[in-house]
Amino acid sequence: MRRFTTVVLFALAAGLPGGTALAASTSANISHGRNAYTFQPATYHGQTAGHRHANSAHAIYPAGDKASAHHSRSHHARLTPETRTVTATIAPQPLINMHLAPLVGSRESLVRQNERTEADGLTRIEDEAQLNQLRREKALVPLPVSASLHVNESLPMNRRYTRTWTAKFLTDLARAHYARFRRAVQVNSAVRTVEYQRHLIEVNGNAAPAEGDIASPHLSGASIDIAKKGLSTSEIAWMRGYLYPLQMAGKLDVEEEFYQSCFHITVYKAYAPPATTPKAPARRSATLLAAGVR
Repeated sequence: MRRFTTVVLFALAAGLPGGTALAASTSANISHGRNAYTFQPATYHGQTAGHRHANSAHAIYPAGDKASAHHSRSHHARLTPETRTVTATIAPQPLINMHLAPLVGSRESLVRQNERTEADGLTRIEDEAQLNQLRREKALVPLPVSASLHVNESLPMNRRYTRTWTAKFLTDLARAHYARFRRAVQVNSAVRTVEYQRHLIEVNGNAAPAEGDIASPHLSGASIDIAKKGLSTSEIAWMRGYLYPLQMAGKLDVEEEFYQSCFHITVYKAYAPPATTPKAPARRSATLLAAGVR
């Protein structure tokens, strides 16, 4: 008895945990990992089962008492709980919580749109005669109307046209939006003429000029307006998220308008560059091969 008491007092003096605790704690400790919650083995006397197993044979039992140490090892081996891992996941956040800032326009944006469309070789369409000529030459193509893309019914038929790369952009946008929301987007405006823009200025004080470095990009035929009216908050957030990377990549410019409630978008040739001429195949015709036979 004296020998056992001496060993316990030695454990207390050495600072080993659990010197005064006699009952084993059966509750598991949970530690937070980087990607999961990992359940650790149960604690006995302030130590894990493995620690107690390592210390008990030498600190609790008298030296040389191998039978007691063997009994302790067998007993605690059966009590060691199985390690389990629980994967923690984060629920996807709805688009309404993304809080994307509106893609507002500016004078600098209008200047850039005019410079870029001019660099793409486009000129301002003066009147209906020039507009109709561009339609006949296929320089302007019809808006790609589909189940996912509608056109405002009030838009005149001869102004439901745009540039080929803008039509390609509309097709891509409408398909992506429809796949996400099962609803169509609507085009409110497309190509305009200088003649019409002058008339528009008289009835709409928010309209861009018909001349100068900040003239309306619609006059080039590369711009379209996507209606915001009828779109949910999530749809508007989705549109911002879809358009912003394209603007950063220099494929287009966006001005989110609130007076007219639309996304004004000018698309550049860089969005859908013309296909390059395929490289001519090497001359390996049967005639040449035959000519090389000796």
